[in-house]
Amino acid sequence: MKSLLSNLKIDINDKIYLKDPQSSDLGKRIIANSIKLIDDVGFESFTFKKLGHAIGSNESSIYRYFDSKHKLLLYLTSWYWAWLEYQLVFSTANMSNPNEKLEKAINILTRTIEADSTFEHIDEVVLSRVVINEYSKSYLTKEVDEENKDGYFSIYKRLVIRLRDMMIGVNKDYKFPHSLASTVLEGALHQHFLKDHFKSLTDCDHKIQPSDYFTHLVFNALTTNK
Repeated sequence: MKSLLSNLKIDINDKIYLKDPQSSDLGKRIIANSIKLIDDVGFESFTFKKLGHAIGSNESSIYRYFDSKHKLLLYLTSWYWAWLEYQLVFSTANMSNPNEKLEKAINILTRTIEADSTFEHIDEVVLSRVVINEYSKSYLTKEVDEENKDGYFSIYKRLVIRLRDMMIGVNKDYKFPHSLASTVLEGALHQHFLKDHFKSLTDCDHKIQPSDYFTHLVFNALTTNK
């Protein structure tokens, strides 16, 4: 899979950025360091001034790529979902058994992220923490409906649809495939957050992973409704 991914460029909605950060060394440094800085200080305390200091560049140079830190967060989360989508597509492409295919998909979308050397300027492990902690801030805004119309969340929605289709492949009569698929993606972030910060509110720990829980949840829901 890595050999295939190495030839791919992750495409993000060009309305999110002013200049494609993947097109230059500075852009890649902006992305790499923004991930680290948001992970360190949190999105609320993150500023382009702090990022400029981290990359040794003027704050104005960052504004040539993104007009706000909100757009930068949208870029980072979109990149993350697209990265997961590539893994999902390549890992399940040759699987014919619908149950095995769905189980593989759930594992990819809910597991603890491990390092991937395919994209050198992105630390996927750190980015996953940023998504777990900050993703809701990308859409819990007054502008969400307008941004949705502009396709800012199209990659995330596409990933939900892919998972929904796999669920239908297991049980075409299940009544709530959209709801279940979106619950898996959003719920996985929540369970990882609880596992790290509110351990008494989840059964997930170093032995039981969110992927174990969601595999159990999905297949019980689909088989119960057969």
